[in-house]
Amino acid sequence: MIEDANKRVVESLYDALTRGDTEAAAKLLASDLEWWFHGPPRRQHMMMVLTGQSGALTGFRFEPSRVAVVGEWVVAEGEEEGAYWVHVWTVREGVITQFREYFNTWLTVQELGRRTEGPTLWQSAPTTYLGRSLPGLVLAV
Repeated sequence: MIEDANKRVVESLYDALTRGDTEAAAKLLASDLEWWFHGPPRRQHMMMVLTGQSGALTGFRFEPSRVAVVGEWVVAEGEEEGAYWVHVWTVREGVITQFREYFNTWLTVQELGRRTEGPTLWQSAPTTYLGRSLPGLVLAV
């Protein structure tokens, strides 16, 4: 199934990053990767890792607590150094083509398509940050 293959691509990226294998990670990413970041600028950890600026991270690690296929996306979430993060990946033909990164936001992800409202497909799991972000915030991927 293509969804399972897409999930394996994303999991392979996290494995490569954990090993510090930049060559393996680079092979999984499109050269024209579309990238969106939502959160405080000081939390752009994945950008720093993938662009080689990771020396400034002081050991920040992306180890997902959950990776799931949601519609056409692969969604991963985790927590590190008190920061809750969500990554939304788009994979095409075995290569990651789009990436959205969210930090410390209680997220509900909806598939909107041409509609302004749609069914909830995925909601982040941790409740520890419920009072730290905007209530009812809905983000479209």
